[in-house]
Amino acid sequence: MVPISQKNADQPARRSEIAAWVLYDWANSGYAVLIITVFVAYLQNDVFPAAVWGSTGPIVWAWSIALSMLIASILSPFLGAIADGHACKWLWLAGTAYSGSVCCLLLGIMPTDYPWLIVFIFFLANLSFELSLTFYNGFLPELAEEDRLNQISSWGYGLGYVGGGIALLISVLIISYGQYLGLTDRICQLKFSIVFMGLWWGIFTLPAVLLLRDKHVAESGPRSTLDWAQYSWRDVVSTIRSIRKYKMLALFLLAFLCYNDGVQTVLSQSSTFALQELSFTESELVKVILMIQFAALPGAIAVGWASDQWGQKRVLMWCLAVWIILLTLAYFIESKHEFWILGGAVAMVMGGTQSVSRAVMGVMTPQKQSAKFFGFYNFSGKATGFFGSFMFGLILAFTGSSRLAIVSLLILFGLGMALLSRANFVKARRVSS
Repeated sequence: MVPISQKNADQPARRSEIAAWVLYDWANSGYAVLIITVFVAYLQNDVFPAAVWGSTGPIVWAWSIALSMLIASILSPFLGAIADGHACKWLWLAGTAYSGSVCCLLLGIMPTDYPWLIVFIFFLANLSFELSLTFYNGFLPELAEEDRLNQISSWGYGLGYVGGGIALLISVLIISYGQYLGLTDRICQLKFSIVFMGLWWGIFTLPAVLLLRDKHVAESGPRSTLDWAQYSWRDVVSTIRSIRKYKMLALFLLAFLCYNDGVQTVLSQSSTFALQELSFTESELVKVILMIQFAALPGAIAVGWASDQWGQKRVLMWCLAVWIILLTLAYFIESKHEFWILGGAVAMVMGGTQSVSRAVMGVMTPQKQSAKFFGFYNFSGKATGFFGSFMFGLILAFTGSSRLAIVSLLILFGLGMALLSRANFVKARRVSS
């Protein structure tokens, strides 16, 4: 292990640092929301139109997300170990965030004559997005005491949903009134919105890059890239072996791996469900996602408050039970009106499930190894995201039914709930302290 200095570890986080950390949720949510509304419609209707490509567009969408999540899940523990050793999470956050931002700009200017190049750039953008969350989440245990983790994590997700909603609202205005900006046709309006997505991500990342710094400072360690690669591999192997000391953390990660698979797939593929099964237009899809974004804010804060009152485990179990009910109902919906109602219900548990999970991880994680352990947290989430999106695309390819693909996720929520019921959060806190 690389020796870590404690000289900054006990310094309380300034409000500006907490605000900058929370604001990165605002920044990356612009990407997260516009990619599942504007870009997915652009990809499926214009880059891979059904009249020419058949069902290629929805399948390429699902599998591009799956591959980027798979690679992110493999890289996250190693990059997290390197970031901990160098005490440079902020630098890795800046690099991954701005790589993704630049890719979004390229997506907006790339002609539709190069469909597979567009897919590759989208893959890089999504990979950058997923990797950036490893370093971003790794800051959480350094910014808050245990009794404030739920609150700060919930505000991060809540503000993220508002930020994503505002970015989407601006995109709606660009698409609706683009002719006044000289964007005379629909494709130009969509592409300008994608460029805007990259600018939003990059601009609002600046506070995190300028203000966030690691609390622990590396005193010594390997110098060359090869040395760091070897060190990170040994450190990851050591962490896997030492996970026996953190049995409850390992059990929680396994539960998270299962239920987050379902959550991530619902978030990334619900647009395909609306477009394919219920014949939503682009405008209708944007409006329902806009509603979900703003409804998710009170949901995230309410669930965070409930977890403080009744305990994180109990509230997480309630959230998973609601997910199971909603997915069961999804199989039977036939109208756009019903989808709106279902979307509102999803919004109330979506942010809460994620924010409480992140807070639980922060409580269970030894602070000196926060980026590394959050690398494994990211590994759990993205590895499952790979499986869920891949399975969704596979079922869609063979059956042509997004309805069957979405309901297949029930088993993942059920497994996650069963594993979570066995986790002892109190014991986990004692071990990590």
